Amino acid sequence: MFSSLSRRATVLVSSSLVVAAAATLAAMQDAHRPTEAAPQAGAETVPNSGPADRAPSAAGVHPRPGAVAVCDQAGEDEVIRVPDAAAPEGGRPIWVHRPPGPDSADLPVLYLLHGSTGTHHDIIDSGVGEAMDEQMCRTGVEFVIAAPFGQEVGGADTEWGDAVDDDYRIETFVTEKAIEAVEGEDRRPRELRAIGGFSMGGYGAAAIPLRHPDLYAQAISWAGYFKVDDPSGTFGRDTDAHAPDKLLDDPEVQDIRFMLIEGTEDRTPLQQGSIHGEAERFAGLLRERGMSVRTLFPSGGHTYSAWKPTYPDAVAFLTEGWSAAPGPAAD
Repeated sequence: MFSSLSRRATVLVSSSLVVAAAATLAAMQDAHRPTEAAPQAGAETVPNSGPADRAPSAAGVHPRPGAVAVCDQAGEDEVIRVPDAAAPEGGRPIWVHRPPGPDSADLPVLYLLHGSTGTHHDIIDSGVGEAMDEQMCRTGVEFVIAAPFGQEVGGADTEWGDAVDDDYRIETFVTEKAIEAVEGEDRRPRELRAIGGFSMGGYGAAAIPLRHPDLYAQAISWAGYFKVDDPSGTFGRDTDAHAPDKLLDDPEVQDIRFMLIEGTEDRTPLQQGSIHGEAERFAGLLRERGMSVRTLFPSGGHTYSAWKPTYPDAVAFLTEGWSAAPGPAAD
């Protein structure tokens, strides 16, 4: 969802959006789309060093502001289509934006999750690729962007999760198939893998790394919420296992770095309450545990016009973490 519309409209409109998304995917050769491939201020706590076996052992990426390839040549787009019976036409697409040059295991990856009524096309059409290219040049650290499609054929509000009745397995897709498709043989260490998202994707960007701390070291939530808000009953009664605010006491999650971004006018309704105040509430829980968190409260509501001005801060945040990360382990 990338407008000021209530996310409670999801159940009513997501079925039609999924059908529309399927039709749109069939026209991906359009000149305005990537080609499809076959198969202001923030506050931060003192970062927790985390478990000893995760402490960086060597220098990570080396920033070269203004001197990386993307400064001279735009990143390259493709859409990878991965088989998935719960997706329209039996395939789940992933938009991938790569900086110029060969891929490698020491090139960071940012996975981006869309909102409840959206698709990966919303992320593409918002200009994320071009905007992030600019920030990569500015910071001197290039990275891959990967945005999977998180809807299902029945039109349910998936919450980026695995359905309790096993009708769809979106979380498993993100944490397994998407990583395999995007990274291939150049598997990244978790220190060079981040996850972010918008609205429902902002919820997923908090819940998924807390449930899979072995996969992600950094998370950015734009307009997310940090309790379960599950109108389609994706999780059934097992809600605590999917609630970010209930998952913070596991020692394995203590070194995950969080950035929480919430528009000052964002009052998008949830089943209980609204998104307003969620970033501040969750940041307080993180700080109580000595975890690293940075918050931003840009002017505006639940729209890209509020979120886009935060990209420089978001990329600077990621670059800090990636610059301190170890390189890939030797074979």
